[in-house]
Amino acid sequence: MPNTTYLQPTPEAPPHGNRFPHAHRLHGGAAFRAVYDGKVRKHAGPLTVFCRPNGLPHSRLGLSVSRKVGHAPRRGRVKRMLREAFRLTHGERPVGFDLVVVARPHEPMNLEDYRRLLVQASVRGGRVWDKPARTAPAPSAPPEP
Repeated sequence: MPNTTYLQPTPEAPPHGNRFPHAHRLHGGAAFRAVYDGKVRKHAGPLTVFCRPNGLPHSRLGLSVSRKVGHAPRRGRVKRMLREAFRLTHGERPVGFDLVVVARPHEPMNLEDYRRLLVQASVRGGRVWDKPARTAPAPSAPPEP
């Protein structure tokens, strides 16, 4: 019988192993618009992270890397680094949020820098949603006849 203990995820590894599953990605314009409409954005270095609770037991990632960041190979590298940073920081970020990361023009950084910036911005964005809801003043009642 083969030894399958190597197939079991370790406590520090995400429950899905070393994969970045389809369910952990944001797809479609409507999903991105919903996160943008949440109006919670936090800046960290060249990254702007929009976040919104998603009601799921995991967070999802959407990326927006414009041509201003560079040619296709540079944009591809930035996106790969951001996906890897998201995957590796599952225990350091708040859970249950949709995140859209917008990369502004910058020189590509190493993975550790992207990890640090992603965690920093997503934690600050999660705190906004954890605060008690601000109550709007009640509308004044119309005068009684």
